[in-house]
Amino acid sequence: MTARGWFLFSLMGVVWGIPYLMIKVAVEDLSPSMVVFTRCALGAALLLPFALRQRGLTRTVRAHWKPMLAFAVIEIIGPWFTLTDAERHLSSSTAGLLIAGVPIVGVTLSRFFGDTETLGVRRVTGLALGLAGVAVLTVPHLTGGDTLSLAEVLLTVLGYATAPLIAARHLKDVPSLHLTAPCLALAALVYAPAAAVTRPAELPAPSVLAALAGLGVICTAVAFVAFMELIKEAGPTRATVITYVNPAVAVAAGALFLDEPLTATIVAAFTLILAGSVLATAGPRRNAVPVPLAPGEHPPNPDPRPDPDPRPDRDEACAR
Repeated sequence: MTARGWFLFSLMGVVWGIPYLMIKVAVEDLSPSMVVFTRCALGAALLLPFALRQRGLTRTVRAHWKPMLAFAVIEIIGPWFTLTDAERHLSSSTAGLLIAGVPIVGVTLSRFFGDTETLGVRRVTGLALGLAGVAVLTVPHLTGGDTLSLAEVLLTVLGYATAPLIAARHLKDVPSLHLTAPCLALAALVYAPAAAVTRPAELPAPSVLAALAGLGVICTAVAFVAFMELIKEAGPTRATVITYVNPAVAVAAGALFLDEPLTATIVAAFTLILAGSVLATAGPRRNAVPVPLAPGEHPPNPDPRPDPDPRPDRDEACAR
């Protein structure tokens, strides 16, 4: 990977690892609806001009409005609220670690979307490890209001895992900005009434305003643009590896800036979830590397019958 690719990779590891910290700060003074509305409105305001410059935005929405609506609801409108509401009771570290289970849920859900690939022992082991990590993290919190908050985060995980499958099947030909900008604008419209009703009576603290600005500008607008550039630079497979970096950033940010405890339970859960995600999302094993041929040596003929025409000009045809 190039130096530019590594820069984008490092940027995305941080940009999508700190939303949990910013959400935790914002919900101290603001309602979840206000936080989600501001984040979506800022992101849409920054991305819509670029989407319009690409032309064809209206035509794209008309042609794909049903899957785009499903994507907006499952990826943004639902999950961003449930995650934000959950962080009123859960630490940002816990939320970030639970979200790390998205790849594991995605592997499971892909079976219902027509993926016929055999999971194999390695991927099944990964699923088991990831679920064990989620259990280690959630069991101590299954008391009082924490139970509802955990359920909200798990709903967020389900949404984050399902939406990409919809996008891959029905929206693969839609430009990224044509998909992201309208979805953010729609989400802002949905939450505008609730945000207006729950708006604060006075200007929030500077730390809350900074968190809102960071969520909308950095974690939404800049993040989507940087991620698309990372895919172009490093390819989609390498780009998705940021999923394994984000929870570490979330835990570190919570410990450094919010004094959230870094306990042995959190470390154990992080290790299990990370290992499970890597194993569960691993691709099929590659075939054995062919043995190099000596100079002048030809590959063996798979047909046991004698070659009726062993002329040199047939070597290319045999190699197909």
